[in-house]
Amino acid sequence: MSKKHKKSKRKKTVGDIVVNILLYVAIIVFVFSLIKIVTLLIPYYKGEKTYDDVKKIAVVREDTQEGDENEEVPFKVDFERLKEENSDVVGWIRFDEPAVINYPIVKSVDNREYLFTTFSKTQNKLGAIFMDKDNASDFSDRNTIIYGHNMFVGDQMFTSLHEYNDEGFLRQNPYFYIYTPDNKEMKFRIFSVGEIETEEDNYMTEFSTEEMFMDFLKKCKDSSYYLVDVELNNQSKIVTLSTCTDSNNSEKRFIVQGVLEE
Repeated sequence: MSKKHKKSKRKKTVGDIVVNILLYVAIIVFVFSLIKIVTLLIPYYKGEKTYDDVKKIAVVREDTQEGDENEEVPFKVDFERLKEENSDVVGWIRFDEPAVINYPIVKSVDNREYLFTTFSKTQNKLGAIFMDKDNASDFSDRNTIIYGHNMFVGDQMFTSLHEYNDEGFLRQNPYFYIYTPDNKEMKFRIFSVGEIETEEDNYMTEFSTEEMFMDFLKKCKDSSYYLVDVELNNQSKIVTLSTCTDSNNSEKRFIVQGVLEE
């Protein structure tokens, strides 16, 4: 007759307990990390949706006539509709590439209001693209400064300006466009790309003499990473696009400067 042997349960060792604890801790860390990532990305998603909605109500693309399928469709902005949404609107900026830069421009009495407030007046880390408070709203100044965030996550706002760190990209995409409420379409040729101190002369908006303005233009060209063959003179109208550097250095900014082509 064979004996029946009872199977004994293996006792958990200290090593087993440690492994289980580490496993539970890893799961908890993963869950909290996932929550943190989702929490971080939600404002970007909401901000992007806000601007998608703005584009839907404001950007007008006229239908081409029959037989003109290959003709470029004009880009137009319904500023009356934009003013209903936000009376601070002073223009619209657009690039062919990077095409993601396609936003309304606002202006406030200070340069802080739109740092974390969108065009639609909602609180969001994307903020808005805004003109310097000291500039004329009609872009008549010799140097108009426009600010936008470098988001570091995604490519919204002025993040994609950093594509101009590549000289080849600059050569292939040398223009940006600004549209104004008085139906002007202004085309700007980029002539300067670089990283500068926050107090550099590139940020000047007033010039008491012609000589001072010409010195400003020279400073802008000298501060550029690349030499661009563009004529500048005392009649030039400049727009300076400013954002944070990729290193997020609080003492420096990345700028792209363009001159109005008549």
